[in-house]
Amino acid sequence: MRLASRRLGESHPVCHAGRVWQASRRRFTGNVLGPHFEQVCRDWSLRHADPDLLGGLPARVGYGTVHDPTARTGHEIDVAVIGIADGGKPPLLAIGEAKWNDTMGTAHIDRLQHIRDLITQASRYDTSHTKLICFSGAGFSDKAHQAAISSPDLHLIDLPTLYGQI
Repeated sequence: MRLASRRLGESHPVCHAGRVWQASRRRFTGNVLGPHFEQVCRDWSLRHADPDLLGGLPARVGYGTVHDPTARTGHEIDVAVIGIADGGKPPLLAIGEAKWNDTMGTAHIDRLQHIRDLITQASRYDTSHTKLICFSGAGFSDKAHQAAISSPDLHLIDLPTLYGQI
């Protein structure tokens, strides 16, 4: 007996579209929407963010991994904004975390503070005025809003801000 097989979604795509999307949604969000949103946040930081918010003019914006020697791990940074160097160490104007589908809270802020401390210890950049930026497509918790109100170096960037509606 021969068994013909098809991948999910190949037969009757209209009938199974809901099931296909249900099975693929998490992967699509993580592998497509998340990285695209991170790039949108980097582009905004370079081209549209107010230099007063960043603490200076960005020379370049990227992403990377910061090594944590104590925990023996690396911490990814979605947005790293580097300013113009005046002969000394280049200023790290801001580091940011971008989450398309997650409500961001104080754990995200604590993580960024820890990463900033690690970068300071590495002594490659001037982090004396580094801002922390949380970008979210889903919003922020009340505690995150309270933290941003009480900390001038923390900024919460939502979709209306990213798309110039504020």
